Amino acid sequence: MQSSELIRFDYAMKKLLRNKANFGVLEGFIEVILGKKCKIQAILESEGNQDTSEEKFNRVDIKAQDEDGEIFIVEVQTSRYTYFLERILFGVSNAVTEQVKKGDDYDRINKVYSISIVYYDFGEGDDYIYRGTTEFRGVRTGDILHFSRKDELTEEELAKEKGKTSGKPRKYKLKKQTVGDLFPEFILLRINAFRPSIANALEEWMTFLKDNSIKDDTSVPGLVEAKEVLKRSNMTEAERNIYLRHIEAMRNEKSATDYSYASGKVDGRAEGLAEGLAEGEKKGEHQKALSIARAMKQHGDDIDYIAAITGLTPDEIAAL
Repeated sequence: MQSSELIRFDYAMKKLLRNKANFGVLEGFIEVILGKKCKIQAILESEGNQDTSEEKFNRVDIKAQDEDGEIFIVEVQTSRYTYFLERILFGVSNAVTEQVKKGDDYDRINKVYSISIVYYDFGEGDDYIYRGTTEFRGVRTGDILHFSRKDELTEEELAKEKGKTSGKPRKYKLKKQTVGDLFPEFILLRINAFRPSIANALEEWMTFLKDNSIKDDTSVPGLVEAKEVLKRSNMTEAERNIYLRHIEAMRNEKSATDYSYASGKVDGRAEGLAEGLAEGEKKGEHQKALSIARAMKQHGDDIDYIAAITGLTPDEIAAL
């Protein structure tokens, strides 16, 4: 199916994939990207994925939990963002700490996966997908540390740790075999580094993310469901208008950001690279806000609403 027939995946995450009836698309995506099946039980809310007046068009994410309690954060980044890696680390850290309430044991903590879909040139490398994991590796031997049965505690030992009396001792089984089974994982999909191909399931998904197209005869998990769920023809006229405004705003934002970044690099060569890039990013943020405001104003949005979205003043918007 061609791009003109389908809703973009980033917009679908924001509007459609939170519906339980559409979880199959997200489950298939996770299965192909991570190589593991999951059954989504709920969409979790956090500061990052709520619709707020401060929300930016380039910050679209979804936070889901499967039947085993594992958490999946999927985020789309369409334009350059200062401290991007620090921000995804902060989001994952929140997802870990939010699992433990005051007085809870740490055994409530489940693994968190962070999947970032990046639509600009990020980093230097030959691959389009990178995966970061944590492991304890021997400094001298190079072997990976595994947990064993001797690391398990009896119920009696656990009770002593908690200061309680216990009954008949029983084994407390470790839920994880290595730290990699518990510690967060980070996956980066570099869309610009991918050259469209349909050799396997991963490349079919990458082709969809890049070109918004799906093979008519696809059998790839998630894409089969997406062919039906993400049809534009399923939208009402009002929903299509909102969607088109979203696409136009994203296009303007990307154009403004790319221009400001290039301009900042030129200024940086003249005045010092670090100083020039910083100034370019600052100018770019303002130019990006003006471009988004201009597009929203052309579509008839209220000035106060535009101000809340872009951070511009009503006077700046009125002058556009």
